[in-house]
Amino acid sequence: MMILRRAASAAALLALVLPLVATSPAHAGSGAGAGAGAAGAGCRTRPSVPLDAEQARLADPRTAALTERGGFGDFVRRFPAALCGARDAAEAAHLVTDWGESLWSAAVRRAQGQRPGGDLPAGDDRPLYWARLAMTTQLARWEPRFGVDRQALRARFEDASRGLVDNDFGTRPDVRRVFISGFDPFGLDAELRRANPSGSAALQLNGRRVTLADGSRAEIRAVVLPVRYGDFDAGIVERAFAPRMQGHGQDQSRGRGAADVITTVSQGYPGRFTLEAWAGRSRSADPYPDNTGALSGGTRERPVTAPGLAPGPEFIRTTLPADAVTAAVQTPYPVLLNTAVTEIPAGATAPVDRADGPTPGARAVAGGGGGYLSNEVAYRSNLLRGELAPHLPGGHLHTPVLTGLPADQQQLTGPEFERNESAITAEVLAVLVHAAVRRAP
Repeated sequence: MMILRRAASAAALLALVLPLVATSPAHAGSGAGAGAGAAGAGCRTRPSVPLDAEQARLADPRTAALTERGGFGDFVRRFPAALCGARDAAEAAHLVTDWGESLWSAAVRRAQGQRPGGDLPAGDDRPLYWARLAMTTQLARWEPRFGVDRQALRARFEDASRGLVDNDFGTRPDVRRVFISGFDPFGLDAELRRANPSGSAALQLNGRRVTLADGSRAEIRAVVLPVRYGDFDAGIVERAFAPRMQGHGQDQSRGRGAADVITTVSQGYPGRFTLEAWAGRSRSADPYPDNTGALSGGTRERPVTAPGLAPGPEFIRTTLPADAVTAAVQTPYPVLLNTAVTEIPAGATAPVDRADGPTPGARAVAGGGGGYLSNEVAYRSNLLRGELAPHLPGGHLHTPVLTGLPADQQQLTGPEFERNESAITAEVLAVLVHAAVRRAP
């Protein structure tokens, strides 16, 4: 029965992507008809619903162009009618999960050249970002005939469309498992066309089987996280990473779905990759906002701890094999180990920058990756690793800044931009190929 219910709720997807759940032509046809009929029978929307700063950027026509030129326009056009076909809250919950999974699957398949669509480069992460944002806006404006928990529905859709749902490793015991996270584009008020090479790498590498530096095989799974403090406060990092660490035993055995290596990835510095030696506990990036315009409340002089963060040390050190990676991977971008931190030393009140890591008793201000969400994803995931799977290699990789967009603001892509995006993903893979090799405990 669950299969039939999910097939009905996802029926409107059949013309867009291969379905993620079992279905039949008969069920698909009747489900699509029901959705269309419900929409035509007076399904209401709330056009005046307030939008946050992230959603408000959809008013720029270039966002729709990025969605269309990525081949995801039909997702946005057909989602409202699908919502109107939901008959109750339970069906709505299944529906948003189905659509989110299908959007993620389509984005991964497109990034890996398996789903043609649009004229943007296959690895471009921006169509997924803008399509998802348009669909969450439609979800906010939907006026169902029954009560729903909008926040819960959006969380279900977000998780599914970011790879947190139905994205398990295979079961072969001889294949190493590598789990990575990337991020959405950010800094969009300064440059709306920005992409994020970490998100692009996540899409291009998710589900890939690769050969590691020692000749063994590995499978990569990935998620793309939002650049929003609120989602981090609500535990999205822990939801993404906890299943990849559960089931690890003291003998280094692993449960189904558990990873052998974890690496968070984000966009960092111009012209170079950095492996961050230290992740700091604090937020301290204000006045730089997140994608919704929200601030963390933490500055360099007055760092703060994220709400709900479990107890832990001020700094957590990477357990990735930095020496092996930096010795093997240096082109086309150099890969460096960054040991710098910012701290408030024990007994002091002012922040101090240190090139060689933290001192005993110091308060964290910033890890090597700063005091923003790229540092926090590393801290949160590795704090969890220390609790659930302390022997697991884990850390954070900063990519170079993705450059090369044309000067003309109406041009959404260009040859240099596309070359740089491809080169960064190729080098992320090269880092993983060396970082994921099995090493003696």
